[in-house]
Amino acid sequence: MQAEEYLNSFISYISVEKGLAKNTAIAYKRDLENFFTYLTDHSLNLPEITEEHITDYLWERKLSKKSATTIFREQEAIKGFYKFLFTEGHIKQNPATQLKSPKLEKYLPDTLTIEEVEKLLEAPDLTKPKGIRDKAILETLYATGMRVSELTELKISDINLDVGFTKCFGKGSKERIVPIGSKAIGTIKNHLATRKKKDADFLFLNPSGKKISRISIWKIIKKNAKIAGITKKISPHTLRHSFASHILERGADLRTIQEMLGHSSISTTQIYTHIDKKFLKKQHKKFHPRG
Repeated sequence: MQAEEYLNSFISYISVEKGLAKNTAIAYKRDLENFFTYLTDHSLNLPEITEEHITDYLWERKLSKKSATTIFREQEAIKGFYKFLFTEGHIKQNPATQLKSPKLEKYLPDTLTIEEVEKLLEAPDLTKPKGIRDKAILETLYATGMRVSELTELKISDINLDVGFTKCFGKGSKERIVPIGSKAIGTIKNHLATRKKKDADFLFLNPSGKKISRISIWKIIKKNAKIAGITKKISPHTLRHSFASHILERGADLRTIQEMLGHSSISTTQIYTHIDKKFLKKQHKKFHPRG
């Protein structure tokens, strides 16, 4: 069954069996169609959606200046839709279970202030190679806004430290080019100069010399947040959303942010053809606190 068929079944269910008002059903249908467009743009299918994907979508809606009322209704539509799919046996797990009402703000990721980010980035112990690596990880996440899954796959050959760009392979294996600020470049160079395994392809390694895992990065962030005295709930996504929030607050346009975060549906060829890399770098340097 296709997404459109699932949607029609859901709308029929809430209209006939749940007795929701016609206008509410129409609004829910429109909200879910917008959500489906987002999934298509990110090469995602309904059964593989996680709570993180839904939260990402709602965050993008917030960045797009949608009202709190609109975002709340969209959240309720998605929540009801996945409950329906789960109850009907179309999916094995319901990713929207934890999207509780009524305050959406609880489920959008916390962002750090610029001062909190500075404290976090200064927390690693630079007297040890592991601390130098950890600082490079934190700086890279904040400098680029990349997903933690993208960071774990980052290879040395993907980065041009002289020019100040990195290739990033996002959802659906879509490639994009992201600027890196001078401070992040400095920490990466320091990391490469001090790490033990010099011939590994991946930029960030675990103590065994293998590609670092998402869980390890999560633990690194938690550890250094504690050292920095940050009490907010924090994860790799926190740095991604802090990146977006900070450059948006400083005047960067949403289109530029979408390109940097990989939220656009533009293909690899279109990125190289239509996006001016010099302009991207100029925008990053102008608006990023550590650009």
